[in-house]
Amino acid sequence: MPRREALAVGLAAFGLVVVLPLCNALPADGPFSVSNFTLNLFGKFLAYAILALGLDLLWGYAGVLSLGHGVFFGLGAYAMGMHLMLEIGAKSVYQSALPDFMVWNQVTALPLFWQPFRSGAFTLAAIVLVPALFGLAFGYLAFRSRIRGVYFSIITQALALSVWLVFNRNEMNLGGTNGLADFKTIFGFPLNQPVTQRGLYVVTAVTLVVAYLVCRWITLTRAGKVLVAIRDSETRVLFSGYSPAAYKLFVFVVSAILAGLAGALYAPQVGIVTPAKIGVLPSIEMVVWVAAGGRGTLYGSVIGAVGVNWIQSWLTTSYPDLWLLFLGGLFMGAVLFFPDGVVGALGRLIARARRLLAGPRGRASLETPHLSRATHGGSRPPRSDQ
Repeated sequence: MPRREALAVGLAAFGLVVVLPLCNALPADGPFSVSNFTLNLFGKFLAYAILALGLDLLWGYAGVLSLGHGVFFGLGAYAMGMHLMLEIGAKSVYQSALPDFMVWNQVTALPLFWQPFRSGAFTLAAIVLVPALFGLAFGYLAFRSRIRGVYFSIITQALALSVWLVFNRNEMNLGGTNGLADFKTIFGFPLNQPVTQRGLYVVTAVTLVVAYLVCRWITLTRAGKVLVAIRDSETRVLFSGYSPAAYKLFVFVVSAILAGLAGALYAPQVGIVTPAKIGVLPSIEMVVWVAAGGRGTLYGSVIGAVGVNWIQSWLTTSYPDLWLLFLGGLFMGAVLFFPDGVVGALGRLIARARRLLAGPRGRASLETPHLSRATHGGSRPPRSDQ
């Protein structure tokens, strides 16, 4: 990682993990105080950013557009939500060991697949393994069949619709359309306490930093170079002796794991998990975050996820009827006018401003490619057999 990028990541991590929680701990009337509501809202945005990182790694670097990532987000959220529902115990409305919605549906015993989620260790493992295994199975079948391009996007969209329909059924014993809600504690800590919410925010921020570093490391390895080559020309990669399906499957599973982690961190901070986060529309919104921020940059996806959701929070409060119009306009604008997102557009503006400020001589030096060291005798010329 370049030194300048490492410094920027370190400063951003310090601000997210240390500064904001400290501002939240200040007295409410202080000039630099951050309210509990704002910190909780920002924690939700950072959870979305973790998902956007994985989607950018898949779409921006490998060129695989998934319109069903809400499925993996929902799997992680439901895994965490099931454990939180079992933690409620007899503190529920009906004072039953069963979750409230099971009492409504006259379920007399806890379903077998709910039993392991009593364990916190199993829940943490399921948050990672369930999306990973589901993504592995789906990706293997899709990539082995050489499904790519718009056809892959269509089947992932069909997957999101199918899973959404399944999770809406009461027979699944997952809460139906109402989902899972009214969480009381998380691993024994009360969720209604500001200290717990602050801790959840810190965990989310640290997870985002680690996820960024992992994704950045992948892009800097040989596998990352192959992913970019697959995005540019999959046929050439195949003729070069590599297996594009294996690399795409790898990055698809990594992206699914990050989406599951994001869902698991989202559930306790918001307090509810419903099938509404699994369907087609939220999956398309996730693509808009990456497109608006700038795909193929990683940090652009983080900016897009936080920025778009921040605007959504403001618009749905002040102008609730305009949000969907804005979302559609944003996606069309990203496709037509700034296909490389806000980050790419700002980069072009900065480069243009530098050329204008440099003057004619400076513009010539910026536009003229530098000669290599070999031309100036700074290094030994290549041998004739190379």
